[in-house]
Amino acid sequence: MKRFVYADNAATTPVSREVLDAMLPCFERDFGNPSSQHSLGIEAKDILDDARARIAAVLGCRADEIYFTSGGTESDNWAIKGAAMRMRAKGRTHIVTSKIEHHAVLHTCEALEKEGFEVSYVGVDSDGVVDLNELRSVVTDKTAVVAIMYANNEIGTIEPIEEIAEIAHAKGALCFTDAVQAVGNVDIDLSKSGVDMLALSGHKLHAPKGIGLLYIRKGVVISNLIEGGGQEKRKRGGTENLPYIVGLARALEIAKEKMPDLERVAAMRDRLIEALTAIPYSSLNGHRTKRLPGLVNVGFEFIEGESMLMWLDMAGICASTGSACSSASLDPSHVLLATGVPHERAHGSLRLSLSHDTTDADVDYIIENVAPIVEKLRNMSPLWEDVVKNKK
Repeated sequence: MKRFVYADNAATTPVSREVLDAMLPCFERDFGNPSSQHSLGIEAKDILDDARARIAAVLGCRADEIYFTSGGTESDNWAIKGAAMRMRAKGRTHIVTSKIEHHAVLHTCEALEKEGFEVSYVGVDSDGVVDLNELRSVVTDKTAVVAIMYANNEIGTIEPIEEIAEIAHAKGALCFTDAVQAVGNVDIDLSKSGVDMLALSGHKLHAPKGIGLLYIRKGVVISNLIEGGGQEKRKRGGTENLPYIVGLARALEIAKEKMPDLERVAAMRDRLIEALTAIPYSSLNGHRTKRLPGLVNVGFEFIEGESMLMWLDMAGICASTGSACSSASLDPSHVLLATGVPHERAHGSLRLSLSHDTTDADVDYIIENVAPIVEKLRNMSPLWEDVVKNKK
């Protein structure tokens, strides 16, 4: 019988039962607007303040450093645009990022280039680790913000964020990190990380889609992205999404509680890597050890990744070739190209992202199915036919 295996947790995760249960009272009973002055509104404000404090406790920061947003994309835009606009008054018109950022960061930087900002795109090595020497060489006293992700969403490589923050601060620049993939998968303590701003998104850790936050270190001032009422200390207008904020708080607490289980998840990841890279003409994308515990990205030569996804889907396995946000594009991954993967090989990548819900039986099922699918697709390829002929 065909199994169902969800191995695309880097794209999104299901809302957990515990998170849903925590949210329900805010839909049914505690539905007041936190800005209202009557008893129902005051109670909602208390719930909001409690959720903010609980999130701060998980992340190792102050409650008044947390600002709620609609998700990672808004947080990325706000951090970079807000820092750039604020710092421009100080003569800082330069932004530094990396070539492997999420498009929410890259496209924001491209938009700012049209506004007159200069942007430096730092390269990475073959494992996807940011070149710190190049970073040091491009950050200047004109740099407003250095925006480098905590962990890559396609290949799973974890970046040296503390060193990156030190390089930014040495020149008086702010340091922002998109930690959408890292939060819940890496034990992050903002009191020690050195970053000035951090973005996260709830739907990557079993909270709903449409809720995220931006951490802004006390003392850091950036321009607003969304104007409105007095919500979020007049920094982000719009009635607070109380049910989703409560869900995010519970999801972060659960993720913290489950940190010890990440060793098991990493063991399943390593078993997948070993089995899939044993297939001829395959290779691991991303750093072998400095990677997210549940993310595997393997490149297979002589096949198209999209065809592999269709066959896996027919077998009941949900996977991806990279970022879900760019899945409509037929272009090869900009992340893989930046690491030096050839254009033709980049088309044959497979990303599998596991979670605490993944079992060893799920991993077995993936392993059982990938090799036959790769063989089937290669037998349909004229390029593979040439390889076979050359072997004879």
